[in-house]
Amino acid sequence: MAKRIIISGGGTGGHIFPAIAIANALKRLDPATEILFVGAQGRMEMEKVPAAGYKIVGLDIQGFQRKSILKNLLLPFKILSSLSKARRVISEFKPDAAVGVGGYASGPLLYAAGKKGIPYLVQEQNSYAGMTNKRLGVKAKKICVAFKGMEQFFPADKIMITGNPIRRESVDIEGKRDEALKHFGLSVDKKTILLTGGSLGAGTLNESMLAAIYKYMAEDIQLIWQTGKYYYKWVKDEVGDTANGNICILEFLNRMDYAYAAADLIISRAGAGTIAELCMVKKPVILVPSPNVAEDHQTKNARSLVDEGAALMVEDVNAIKELLPLSMSVLQDAALCSNLSDKIGGLAKPDADESIAREVLNIAL
Repeated sequence: MAKRIIISGGGTGGHIFPAIAIANALKRLDPATEILFVGAQGRMEMEKVPAAGYKIVGLDIQGFQRKSILKNLLLPFKILSSLSKARRVISEFKPDAAVGVGGYASGPLLYAAGKKGIPYLVQEQNSYAGMTNKRLGVKAKKICVAFKGMEQFFPADKIMITGNPIRRESVDIEGKRDEALKHFGLSVDKKTILLTGGSLGAGTLNESMLAAIYKYMAEDIQLIWQTGKYYYKWVKDEVGDTANGNICILEFLNRMDYAYAAADLIISRAGAGTIAELCMVKKPVILVPSPNVAEDHQTKNARSLVDEGAALMVEDVNAIKELLPLSMSVLQDAALCSNLSDKIGGLAKPDADESIAREVLNIAL
């Protein structure tokens, strides 16, 4: 008999894309599986999930607003409203199991599922678990994680190291280097750095690249520079006519596979989803963790790779000063590049989506 599964969470691509990957894996394992997503109204999952072919229901829920006490006055009412709607959704859909991938909607949905006796699985993407997932983990049937040492947050007997699900098309880079470089209008004969701060961009990374641009040009090093939508016009204006054929500035990377394939060195933030992809593409990486995330979890994510010898890290506060010399020294050290590639590739979990999907089906009633 076909299983009915609810997948909850979202808010950022780091939560949404793994959720969709899990749903796709469930469909591959059993095409008859019925899947319903539950997200937060007004967040990007309400657009991305239907685009992937799945139905989604939105809860009127938000997180704690550190910058606006006024907005937090409505939070208790939104939590109660979301719990009520989550209970209704569960009663109507009658799931055999539920999955939480993190994000505002996971809390109310999994709490309501637990109260109704629906078994649920928590997928913790980061190396430092958030408060909501820690609480939900107590009653979870299974907790799928991507990093070692998660026993400090969850019951050890429930933990399974699966890795984080990835967008498979983004890491399909084999044999694509030359066509990728041509796609970006770059030479196949020069060293290439990919700088990416995610869809919204990262101010520090953009400032660091602006500070280093003349040195990179002098050394004939190519740049694929993804600015993010907030910074694109500013960067284009700042670079102006100084840009040459070695620089490709983009607001967003529609072909992530090409960007990864073209790169000899990648400079990136340290979100869990990004790290999962970087392990798959097996390129030397310098991580610059964002300091503007809960519990400073990106720094903890990055350190988990640095401790394995699988990546280098520069603190956000030091990036403008340190990124240029470090990136230049890495590109000039073939042995270091080879070692970093081998170590990060050894951490890859290519079948994370199917591993998690199997656990979901295992716990289903």
